[in-house]
Amino acid sequence: MTYTILVINPGSTSTKVGVYRNEETIFSATVAHPVSELQQFDTVADQLDFREGAILKVLEDHVIDLNALDCVVARGGLVRPLPHGIYRVNEKMKQDLRTACYGGHASNLGALIADKLATKLGIPAYISDPVVVDELDEVARLTGIKEIKRRSIFHALNQRAVALRYARSKGVRYEDLVLIIAHMGGGVTVGLHRRGRVVDVNNGLDGEGPFAPERAGTIPAGDLVTLCFSGKYTEHEIRKLLTGQGGFVNLAGTNDVRELERRASKGDAEAELLLRAFVYRVAKEIGALAAAAEGKVDAILLTGGIAHDEALMAALTQRVSWIAPVTVYPGEGELEALRDAGLRVLRGEEIPVEY
Repeated sequence: MTYTILVINPGSTSTKVGVYRNEETIFSATVAHPVSELQQFDTVADQLDFREGAILKVLEDHVIDLNALDCVVARGGLVRPLPHGIYRVNEKMKQDLRTACYGGHASNLGALIADKLATKLGIPAYISDPVVVDELDEVARLTGIKEIKRRSIFHALNQRAVALRYARSKGVRYEDLVLIIAHMGGGVTVGLHRRGRVVDVNNGLDGEGPFAPERAGTIPAGDLVTLCFSGKYTEHEIRKLLTGQGGFVNLAGTNDVRELERRASKGDAEAELLLRAFVYRVAKEIGALAAAAEGKVDAILLTGGIAHDEALMAALTQRVSWIAPVTVYPGEGELEALRDAGLRVLRGEEIPVEY
């Protein structure tokens, strides 16, 4: 049976779009949205019609027959915390995304755009494994301050996609494996996948775990308090230090790993130290989850944009391969992960959940 799927992945200044016939790519494109155009909108939700129009234009340019589509699958936004899975877009989800009651982000537009297009065509719209997938063990939630509990915000879509890909390659079920998966991009999240659930993972959005190209990661709490009350920063500026202007950006003025390696190759000792420290911190996070898994880990999977860097992955593998075999899956593959989610529903391999 042949199925045709439209996939939509909105980012802050672009929207990635793909059309697939089963696993075959008919086309994929990144539609850029200049900041000058986005500035006319007061909120992310106000961009809905603008982004839908841009998507329809690129589909028209590629002569895509919309009536041939079987479903639309979008990147999930900041909805309520929920278990992993494929979720049908419904009124409750749309209301939560329109009002941004769980947070505002460009990814909130995914389900809204998918639903608008799907409704016109009389086909279903889905999201899959949004960043707020929350399956943490209760023991992993607690902190030493009763008002603060750890939250699960991570690269759920790509982590689960590579987990399923690894399971297929070994001829076993994801639900029968214990995996540690490190996604390394603008942020880094390292998750413990125990028999089909992500029972522990760092909050890669909000200042937890390894530092990354644009994230500060876990930093000494007392020093952060001192910084907050120093009078040098507003709350907004502190938050930007944690997310967006932290990590490599703060320490080296760039978020580009390749630039750091270029500097290191020319004898820049600070760049070389920063790269070694990055590997050290990711390895340390993997080791901590290995302890949480009582040492019973089937495999360690390394993924994300930074996983394209063979030298860094070799250094990281050297540090953690004593725990379990390491497999590298470079790139983010979000469009393909969303495509596969749509195919699993259409083929009857996975039942979509009501939000």
